[in-house]
Amino acid sequence: MIWHFADLFEKIASLVPDNVALIEGDAKRTWREYEDRASRLAAALVEHGIEPDAKVAIYGHNSSAFLEAQFAVFKARAVPINVNYRYVDDELVYLFDNADVDAVFFDARFAPRLAAIRDKLPKLKLAIQIEDGSGEKLEGAKDLEAVTAGHDPLPRLAYSEDDHYMVYTGGTTGMPKGVVYRQGDFVKAIAGFILGPDIEPSKEILLGAVKQLAAAGMSPIAFPACPLMHGTGMWLGGFAAHTAGGAVATLRDEKFDPDRTWEYAAKVGANVIVVVGDAFAKPLLASLRAAAERGEPYDLSRLQAIVSSGAMFSAETKLGLLEHLDIEIRDAIGSTEGSMGSSITSRAAPPSETAKFELGKDTKVFDENDEEVVPGSDAIGMIANGGFTPIAYYKDPEKSAKTFREIRGHRYSFAGDFAKVAKDGSLILLGRGSVCINTGGEKVFPEEVEEALKAHDSVWDALVVGVPDDRFGERIVAVVSQSEGHTIDQGEVIDFARTRLAGYKMPRQLVVVDEVARAANGKADYAWAKETALAAVGSDA
Repeated sequence: MIWHFADLFEKIASLVPDNVALIEGDAKRTWREYEDRASRLAAALVEHGIEPDAKVAIYGHNSSAFLEAQFAVFKARAVPINVNYRYVDDELVYLFDNADVDAVFFDARFAPRLAAIRDKLPKLKLAIQIEDGSGEKLEGAKDLEAVTAGHDPLPRLAYSEDDHYMVYTGGTTGMPKGVVYRQGDFVKAIAGFILGPDIEPSKEILLGAVKQLAAAGMSPIAFPACPLMHGTGMWLGGFAAHTAGGAVATLRDEKFDPDRTWEYAAKVGANVIVVVGDAFAKPLLASLRAAAERGEPYDLSRLQAIVSSGAMFSAETKLGLLEHLDIEIRDAIGSTEGSMGSSITSRAAPPSETAKFELGKDTKVFDENDEEVVPGSDAIGMIANGGFTPIAYYKDPEKSAKTFREIRGHRYSFAGDFAKVAKDGSLILLGRGSVCINTGGEKVFPEEVEEALKAHDSVWDALVVGVPDDRFGERIVAVVSQSEGHTIDQGEVIDFARTRLAGYKMPRQLVVVDEVARAANGKADYAWAKETALAAVGSDA
């Protein structure tokens, strides 16, 4: 075996062929079936001129077919490209062009959108449609099931650990960027996540663990409640479970439904649920509480962990979940550009505060002079991931040079997140520098203010932005939504926040909306928040 997803998954299919690999609704597929179907799809890709390092887009909601398509792309030694299914025409054209997409797998419901831009995609050689019950059809597209049935399995290729894996960022702070990894580095890192921090990952140890888990009936069943089109869902929900020889359970739902999430987790016997911070966890907690009050709790006896990354996961929400679930909550700080730290909480080790993490063994916090921030100094620095790091941003050498660079002979990835280092060496996350607010010469990170506001019972969600101000440069405005059964009293909420924040961090105004806009993966839409704030309170500049 080499560190390559195609080779790894093929080896697992031969070791545990009858293990369940995919679950969607009532349908299950074994590893034998998973590998066979992916091989047939890979044969179709190669037949249509998809060569090693070619880019193949996957444009769909969570499904078994999404994962089969990705496995097929790996088998063809091509590079899967994740597509945000909320993109409109111009965004899709940008992504397909920037990524040099040669082929696409897509849910049928997106056929009209692809048809509208088809003449702007001259590089596209092949479109394979995934039936989803919508009744839509793209002219010239091939049906996934017909393609699978009409091809013999592709003979296994000579994979290389230098083959690329790429994932596009969410574009929350600019246009989406393709982050390029070596397959060898990425797959080994996923193996390390599975085996734990005290074990140096080796192929023999990993495959031995896969066999042991299967023999004991303990192969994981992971349920990514967040989209596979983003890193958190795919890496912590898809890749992690598959690398352990387990199953990935999916729901095709376009919108996140907390009640349906718990019902499905109970139905499939999920032992891991993957979410993105409070955007998912708060509604899940409300659903648990409502079920308990009805006297109809969900059967989550098999659930062992909730895993989160990509957004703030408040201590209050974690504590609420632990009242109902005797599980571990694993909260990771990371980005498309790499992992930086983590925290694990449980009933035996409850969370002490929000946004405090144990530094990864290769993570540092550097000041503007590339000197390490002294623990307990209250100094602010940028987080640097010195573990496995990407090769580059695709077709962007200037941005690559700024983000992936060496300090004293060691290569680091700087995704743009700022933090302090506590006296005990733990990481106190402040937030992304690109959305930092400069008010009266002071830097304010929105996430810190948002967490203080959301701790009030009446505030369900919040995004904080700066709007132009003649006196202070920017003044702080919070766009908030109300918790069910509550009415937000602006003065009361601001007085509450004063007990948690320094005066210069306080929002001057609250703008109450029905729902705070977030991306499908739960991440903040700060552009929408700024537009909403300006429309409501205007500018003093």
